[in-house]
Amino acid sequence: MSGLKRSTSGPGERLAALRGTTPQSPHDARAIAALAANPGCARRALLDGAGIDKDAAARHLGFPAPFGQSPFAITRGNAFESLVKADGCAELLRMLREVLGLPIAEVAYHDVENVGAHLRHAHTRALIDRAAAGAPGAGTLYDHPLLSLEIAGSTAYLEPDVVAFQLGGRFHIVEIKSFAVIDGQADPSAVAAAARQAAVYALALRALLEELGHDPLKVSHDVVLVCPENFANRPVATLVDVRRQLAVLRRQLTRMTALDRLLDDLPEDLTFDLAPGEDGLPTRPPAELADALRRTDARYAPDCLSACDLCFFCRDEARQEGASDLLGRQVRDELGGVASVEEALGLADGTRHPAEGQEEIARLLRNAERLRKECLA
Repeated sequence: MSGLKRSTSGPGERLAALRGTTPQSPHDARAIAALAANPGCARRALLDGAGIDKDAAARHLGFPAPFGQSPFAITRGNAFESLVKADGCAELLRMLREVLGLPIAEVAYHDVENVGAHLRHAHTRALIDRAAAGAPGAGTLYDHPLLSLEIAGSTAYLEPDVVAFQLGGRFHIVEIKSFAVIDGQADPSAVAAAARQAAVYALALRALLEELGHDPLKVSHDVVLVCPENFANRPVATLVDVRRQLAVLRRQLTRMTALDRLLDDLPEDLTFDLAPGEDGLPTRPPAELADALRRTDARYAPDCLSACDLCFFCRDEARQEGASDLLGRQVRDELGGVASVEEALGLADGTRHPAEGQEEIARLLRNAERLRKECLA
């Protein structure tokens, strides 16, 4: 967008201008986890950085996305979580002893929710601080903890299912999900979504430890995923490595925090304001809002259909532009946000210069291209 007048206001003021009179939408763990699903999307980074309600925008544009769990699924999930946490997390302790090697003597249960909502965050900080410092009787399990994470200048409060503390100074995030593990296998997309969400909690806990002056790597990259086994409600625990999700999430959050370059490429008068009326419903003409969104770069992929409220709008836009070589989320995760076959091939043969954060991926792709040529020769 050459020739545009660049804004002289700071990033915070510019993001507030993008939001306009629309109330800021808070971030939760699911929304933050979805950031890692498409780390190269400038449109999503700007909308999330400004706190735009993407669901409200999509509905106003005429492209609503059918997200959200059914009441049956929510009820089933709550019942399964209650089973896992019954009797002071007795069933969970059994599984933790198996997968983490917790000795029987190292057991202490703290339900942070009992102190009241307004004190939960401070109480969580105090408990984690004592545990990280190795204080006597610090405990093993922390139920209903409340963590925080800075997202583009705003504080998001997050509630993991459980934080487990293992003897030896390692914290583990425990994520309880109600999708089944059948014959040792679970739905890969469901596991991937759970891993991204658990990575958000692990990152928040690492940030807390660093803020308290402790080593953030006391938080393990192995999270404990608890699911029902086969067709019964008997829970089974598995360790899931979330290092890749943590790396992608860090890159995206850093990108959202440093939005200056993305903002510099936007017209100074551009806004995503939905202009809500007295009843809270958007009043801005949909065509005008669509035009504003199209002035930002999006990286639509088929996987966006399960992760972003604007997926149908971006899919329609991609189809109109004739995009046909988009890579799926799993490949994008492996390639650090590389979006298309053309981009991957360009990085591999050196005809495309890697963007910031893509240097290592570009090196790996060049090596893969060299090996391919050697094999063909």
